[in-house]
Amino acid sequence: MRSPNDESSAGIEPEGAAGGMPAAAPAWSARRSPRRRALLIAGGTSLVLGAAGLVIPAPYVVESPGPTFNTIGEIGDSPLITIDGEQTYPTAGELALTTVYVSGGPNGAVNMGEVVASWLNPEDAVLPVDFVYPPGTTRGEIQEGNAAAMTSSQESAVAAALDQLEVPFTEQLSVAGIMEDSPAEGILETGDILLSVDGTDVTSVESLRESLNDTEGSPARITVRRNGTEQTLEVTPTLGENGTYQVGAYLSIDYTFPFDVAIALENVGGASAGMMFALGIIDKLTPGELTQGRNFAGTGTIDADGQVGPIGGIEQKMVGAADSGAEFFLAPRANCDDVAGNIPEGLEVVSVETLEQALTAVQTLAAGNGAGGLESCTDAG
Repeated sequence: MRSPNDESSAGIEPEGAAGGMPAAAPAWSARRSPRRRALLIAGGTSLVLGAAGLVIPAPYVVESPGPTFNTIGEIGDSPLITIDGEQTYPTAGELALTTVYVSGGPNGAVNMGEVVASWLNPEDAVLPVDFVYPPGTTRGEIQEGNAAAMTSSQESAVAAALDQLEVPFTEQLSVAGIMEDSPAEGILETGDILLSVDGTDVTSVESLRESLNDTEGSPARITVRRNGTEQTLEVTPTLGENGTYQVGAYLSIDYTFPFDVAIALENVGGASAGMMFALGIIDKLTPGELTQGRNFAGTGTIDADGQVGPIGGIEQKMVGAADSGAEFFLAPRANCDDVAGNIPEGLEVVSVETLEQALTAVQTLAAGNGAGGLESCTDAG
């Protein structure tokens, strides 16, 4: 805003004008010096290059808080979890799984402008592409892997929930692949169905692990069904880095459950929802409202034995949970280093290592007994 004494360019005649004729322009405006012209060109070029730099693809991946989905609620007009062939009970509150939006890399490049904006946003994480995806990974491979992980996590969640409720079911283990230079190479084959080890039936991954550990490195007689015919093969397990004896075979597990459990969740991949699926199944199969109307969220992989494993993007998942109105958050204990110091205001976080611990945490907090007797990530150090 100008003062009354400011001169505008309108209505003011240049000094030296006569009879309405324009005065001569100053010499500096008629001919710019070479130095000034060079500065203008350099400045314009910098602006163009800077603008172009903001829109060219950048070698980064951006992780942002995603939506939550209530495992005991509905997606559209249908329950997220449907159980047929067994009695179910009403539920209330929320047992929400959490998600992360991932942009960049094979999913579609982000530009430098988006990367800079995410660097400035404390809710986002910016990571080099090669830190997240192996070089050469395609979008199709990511989608296929995420879909397979989601299917596997759902099956493991059902198995873990039924095991927690002591509902019997059967597992059939088969060989999905052989590690190079492993004890099983040249002996076991892809597709072999594992029946027994040294006369002990293979009924689960845990039973197989126990039988192999019992060998203490001595040759094991493994009975398999191959192409419909039973064969007994000798394999000598070796001690793995995790302290257990292994034969070097990748396993596929086929479950037979006493009733049908269907989980309807589209456009979400990965294995990180396993624990929350298992809690949702337990709530539906047991009388009473597990949450007592309170809002819980969480994340973590699950295996058939109920072990809760770590996941990625937990900082963004906690933000998403808080934004959705969750009061409590269940975090894998193995993620505590990422949790500590990053908990959103108003969200109470409990750390768990097993489905049983997660179940106890929900029951305790829902009853209003507080988290005093539960594990937290501040206890991890």
